[in-house]
Amino acid sequence: MIALLTLFGVLGGIGVLLTVTLMRRGSSRTDTAEGLLQEQQALRQAQHDRVSFGAAAVHNSVPTASDTYSRRNGRP
Repeated sequence: MIALLTLFGVLGGIGVLLTVTLMRRGSSRTDTAEGLLQEQQALRQAQHDRVSFGAAAVHNSVPTASDTYSRRNGRP
């Protein structure tokens, strides 16, 4: 029983630590020009990676029903 309470205490402490860290960090964006340029470059790279590593680029064909991919409208 003590081990279980210790486990929950450790997990709760980690959760509180993560919450405090995220709250202190905030969600403000970069204010400097250099930071904005880095952010724009990262967004461009992410878009390029999404296109480059998509099913059409990797398999040279459209996904089929046997492929595992996320469908928005359910089964065809």
